[in-house]
Amino acid sequence: MAPMGIRLSPLGIGVFCLLGLGVLYHVYSGFLTGKFSAFLLGDRAEDPGPGEDTVDLRELLAVSVRAAELGGLEVKKVRESNSLNEKAKGKTMEGADDKMTSGDVLSNKKMYHLIKNAFPALKVNTEEKVEADDEDAVSWDRNIPDDIKEQIKTKHVASESITMWIDPLDATQEYTENLVNYVTTMVCVAVNGKPVIGVIHKPFTGFTAWAMLDGGSSIKKRNSYNEKTPTFIVSRSHSGEVKEVTRQTFGNKTEIISAGGAGYKVLSLLDVTDDKQETADVYIHVTYIKKWDICAGNAILNALGGQMTTLKGEEIMYTGSELNKGGLLASIGMDHGVLVEKLAEKLQVNAKKPAK
Repeated sequence: MAPMGIRLSPLGIGVFCLLGLGVLYHVYSGFLTGKFSAFLLGDRAEDPGPGEDTVDLRELLAVSVRAAELGGLEVKKVRESNSLNEKAKGKTMEGADDKMTSGDVLSNKKMYHLIKNAFPALKVNTEEKVEADDEDAVSWDRNIPDDIKEQIKTKHVASESITMWIDPLDATQEYTENLVNYVTTMVCVAVNGKPVIGVIHKPFTGFTAWAMLDGGSSIKKRNSYNEKTPTFIVSRSHSGEVKEVTRQTFGNKTEIISAGGAGYKVLSLLDVTDDKQETADVYIHVTYIKKWDICAGNAILNALGGQMTTLKGEEIMYTGSELNKGGLLASIGMDHGVLVEKLAEKLQVNAKKPAK
């Protein structure tokens, strides 16, 4: 008996051709987005190229700067009109009132919606609650400032790897006291939990600092720091036992500056062209602190060669919980490891002391 051959009907031939075209389309699309090569290599490409599920970090930096500035305008407007509508949201870890004003709310609304309208797929964590029906038509004009264009190259990352942290009004306590020089608005971009873009804006002086890891910056570190007898900067309203710990660790004559706002304190470590900005060598905080307070500063320090860690020298990851529970130590132009070692010795001694 002769072997039977396989015959395809016209319908079968049509289906086969469609399947083949489908495979070619996906391969071609993969090359366009830069992901097919990553698939062949068994991992994502470093820059997967433009696509619906990627974001250009240069564009995201430009949006972050604009968001911080827009939020700052709201903050300034509310303070100058003296229409704060101040209220307490609860208590901080140190037992102080956790305040909120119209400045916080309106700034948060502008900043959050500008970013979400420009990049809807991104996860955005913000200090103030955003109501589902509280929309804002604010949009990004797609303008990239010249200083960003000159320094930053296009770099695409997967949208799913990005977490953004917004602080619409840092130093609310000082804001209510009209100590406006401490006030900042901040935006941070973390990729896989690591801070890579930071923006700190001072609404009442117009100064803006931004930096991108492995990119560029609008700010730089100072020419010198005092390693032998560093000046420390600490919180004036959420200090806990930070002054006691600092002096016991680094000497009773250690100079300590009390200031409001985590953003302001990070700027004190840098070369800021603002005559109202104090300067310090090390920023220390010994109690819990929210990640939207510190992410932008962490990103800027990392980009400039500095460090921000827990008191034990651990890297702070910007995913999951909004709380950083390990305290904070930030420096640049210093031997960060030596600072951590001295603190570790002090913390170990305190841990051995019986509770009172």
